[in-house]
Formats: sequence, C-alpha cells, structure tokens
Amino acid sequence: MLRSKRCGPPADPLQCWRMSSPFTQTPNLGRNQGCSLDLDWVSQVRANTSAIERRVATLPGRRTVKKAWQTAWLLRAIGLIDLTTLSGDDSASNVRRLCWKARSPVRGDVLRGLGFDRELKVAAVCVYPARVRDAVDALEGSKIPVAAVAAGFPHGLSSFAARVDEIRAAIDFGAEEIDIVIDRSLVLRGEWERLFDEVAAFREACGQAHLKTILGTGDLGTLRNVGKASLVCMMAGADFIKTSTGKETVNATLPVGLTMVRALRDYQERTGYQVGFKPAGGIRAAKSALDWMILMKEELGDAWLRPDLFRIGASSLLSDIERQLEMAWTGRYSAYHRHPMP
Repeated sequence: MLRSKRCGPPADPLQCWRMSSPFTQTPNLGRNQGCSLDLDWVSQVRANTSAIERRVATLPGRRTVKKAWQTAWLLRAIGLIDLTTLSGDDSASNVRRLCWKARSPVRGDVLRGLGFDRELKVAAVCVYPARVRDAVDALEGSKIPVAAVAAGFPHGLSSFAARVDEIRAAIDFGAEEIDIVIDRSLVLRGEWERLFDEVAAFREACGQAHLKTILGTGDLGTLRNVGKASLVCMMAGADFIKTSTGKETVNATLPVGLTMVRALRDYQERTGYQVGFKPAGGIRAAKSALDWMILMKEELGDAWLRPDLFRIGASSLLSDIERQLEMAWTGRYSAYHRHPMP
C-alpha cells in the first residue's frame, strides 16, 4: 500500500514491492461486453471543473511515497508502461532496440544493487501497424504483447472502411492490442449514436484483441465532453479508454484523468464491468508516473494498479525511472546517456 509522509518505510525495496503488490487482491471480473447506448445516462454526465482541479491539486499532499517505498512503486510503474515508438522514421532496427529495452527495462547492475531479483518487463510495446511484425518477432518468447495504433491514428478522419481494414491488418500482423482513435468531431457535434456504432464496429473488428479507445481529450473542448465520450466508448465495448494520441497540443492531464476514472467507476457500478485506463502523451518524469498511480489508487483502489486495467503510454519516461532507481542505489543521479532509449 502507499505510505504517508509520517510512516517509516521498510529499508528493503523488494520487501516494499511485495507488500505493495496489488495483483492478487481483486479477481478480474471479465472483459467488458458493453451495453445498449443509454442517451439518458449520457445526458446526465456533469463535470465541475473547479472542483476537479481542486481535487487533483490535493493529491500530491494527501499521498506520497518516499525512500524504499518510492523505489518499489517505480519498479511497479515499469510493469505498467506501454513502451511506445510512433515516429515517422520508425524502422525495423529501432523497433528491435525498443523491444530489447522492453525485455530488460533496467540495467542488471542497478537491479542487483537494489536487491531486486524478480522478472521485470514492460506491459506492452506499441507501434504503427507497419512495424507490428518486427515487434512480434523481436518479442518472441517474452509474453510481452504488441499493441498497434489504428483507425486513422492520430486524426481518426480516414474513411470508416479504411479504419476497420487497418485494425484487421494490424491483427493479421500479430497485434494483440489495438489503440484506435475516435473521430473527435462526433463528440463536438453530440453525435453519440454514430460514435457508439463506430466504436462497437471497431470492437467487433478486434475480435479477441483488446480495444483501447483514444479520446483525444485535448480536442474535446470541455471536461463534460470527456466524461460523455468516455461513457459512450465503454458502452460500445472498449476494454480501455485512453486520454490522448500524444500528438495533440494538450495531452494527458490529471483533471482529464480524474474525469475519466470517475466515468470508469460509474460504469462499473452500473454494469459490473471493469474497464481499463491509459493516460498517454507528455508523461516523461518518474514523478508524473507516481502522480497517476496515486490518482488511480485514491479513486479506484488497488484493483486498478495492474497492467490489465492501467497502462501508461510513454517512451522517455522509462529513462527517468531508471535514473531514479540508480539514484536510490548509489545516492547519485546519473546522466541520461547511461540509460539510453532506442
């Protein structure tokens, strides 16, 4: 569990990691099957912006992790990362390097120095559909799934048929998870039936692959729109709702996150299904990862602090976490070039 400033943490990071482990506390209730579109429920969504901002401002003061507990939570954060490369110059070689990092996210000497002897790997590797086969080959035997962005990423404005075909192609290449992006104009115009139908069709096209639905929250205008879009996508069968593509001007923010996780809680209370959450875009510092984990624990509890219900979409974040772990071992901050990313 998280400890407050007043609590004295144990000195052993591995002991803290075991004690903080939420993976066996709550059983998985099964994949979200969605439900019929309930426009009355959607119309009742409200978002008090000032209250939401006050709530997220209190989180760093209400909860904190220090010393060995912080090390344990940073080790936990690594297992929640969707390690991502979505650059125009992605090639087979840099995807292979990324996959090598996914298999061994922290240098062995750092882990040995911390006394950590468990297997450590990221939650998934996320790439463009054209690079899925490269990632699948590089990750063979690791049990790390490959996620692919699809459905006209990052704009979501391709023809509907092209978006569905892209999902199917990514699955044919070997992707086990699909990160689709919605057409944000449907939210801005209040076309909830069409949004529901599109996401439901994307879910059907995914088959057994898990569907993460990117809202592009920086383009949605208001937190109320964020809450409504979250709810409609869950009704349509999304396995995860995700904040951003990472390409918007404003990406993952804690007020947006709070709005979305409260929609998750409301949906579970009414339907019984647990839906996952993935913040992405602009999460580069280890402190930011801890803030997101604290938000999840405060709002949804330990059940959501596991990779089947919570992911962090990031690339450079892993380097900063590795620096913090080396600092916990040696007492000194190391240069970024000691923890290179592909």
